[in-house]
Amino acid sequence: MTFLTKKSLARRTFLRGVGASVALPLLDSMVPALRGSTKQPPRLGWIYVSNGIIQSQWKPAKTGFGFDLPPILKPLASVQDRVNVLSGLSHLEANTKGDGSGDHTRASAAWLTGVHAYDRTQPGVPTKLAITADQLAAKALGQTTQLPSLEMTVDTPSQGSCDSGDCFYVNTISWRSESTPNMPENQPRIIFERLFGDGGSSAQRAARARVTGSVLDSVAEETASLAATLGRKDRSKLGEYLDSVREIEKHIQTTEAEGAQRIDLPDRPVDIPATLEQHTKLMFDLQVLAFQADLTRVFTFILARELSLRTYPSIGVPEPHHSVSHHRDDPELVAKKARIDTHHVELLTYLIEKLKNTPDGDGSLLDHSLIMYGGGLGNGNLHRHEDLPCLLAGKLGGKFKTGQHVAYKMD
Repeated sequence: MTFLTKKSLARRTFLRGVGASVALPLLDSMVPALRGSTKQPPRLGWIYVSNGIIQSQWKPAKTGFGFDLPPILKPLASVQDRVNVLSGLSHLEANTKGDGSGDHTRASAAWLTGVHAYDRTQPGVPTKLAITADQLAAKALGQTTQLPSLEMTVDTPSQGSCDSGDCFYVNTISWRSESTPNMPENQPRIIFERLFGDGGSSAQRAARARVTGSVLDSVAEETASLAATLGRKDRSKLGEYLDSVREIEKHIQTTEAEGAQRIDLPDRPVDIPATLEQHTKLMFDLQVLAFQADLTRVFTFILARELSLRTYPSIGVPEPHHSVSHHRDDPELVAKKARIDTHHVELLTYLIEKLKNTPDGDGSLLDHSLIMYGGGLGNGNLHRHEDLPCLLAGKLGGKFKTGQHVAYKMD
């Protein structure tokens, strides 16, 4: 085991133990090792929501700064000054072009590629798109991080159909190349092990989970050695960070213990939280830790896949999401779809607030990040690919002025 005793720490300092590797957050003692530079790396994220939006309750009435939040965006009140709402955007490559491929297929396929997804069910048509924006970012930002990018979801392929075309087009929004999709992970335990499991066999990690031990137990000796060399501020910051790691780990272990005694849908692994809210927040917690420790700088997240059949009983929507999106202007169904849209924004707000409240260099993680939230359908009832929902959160190191509604002229 290597003990950390140097006066200044490298940015990529890890606490290492048997089967575990815990990266550190940015500490003051790392600044000399960074040669006096306090500039933080940019972080980028894309969050996808499906089946369109109730546009009349999403789009602000006024443009510019100081706009009033419409009903669906009201959960953003605490972070309104950190977000920009963009309206009038379209995705022309998601239109039919006469090839017959489904609108939902084309919506998610075109979102980060700008490429038209042709109907693979037709003779001679391959499964083929293009490298996505997140993977271009990963090539630029992810060459020195543990994970070039992280792909996550809270849905499963069985929570909806595949439209015409290929199931890959709706089950992922990330493509490494025109023929290589990156499939997202929906199990928090697997994400946790990707971030903090290191070198141990699967049997070792399984044994640790069975006794409800912690990944931090494996690095306890090295943690104590490091803490003894740190100043009071850094010790406090390290303690808060490790407390967050342990809190998330306990949440995963509790979920697994409950799941082992629970009869759920056959396609639900036992370590996935029972509710969408719990599942999403746990995955967002993991993503914030990954940013904080600089384990990755790029992520994609499918909050709702196209054609999702998820129900939302906790907010009074027992019908499947996709069915509700085809409301045919029925007031009751419109209200339910707006309720779903609002709930998604509530979950987004949780992430934004957590990024805002996590220190990072001379600011917060949100100050150095840009998170794009939206989807490839505007009017889900009519399958229209214009005036899409699009929201940006974060300043990306001061490159963005936030707190405004920017309206683009639609073609």
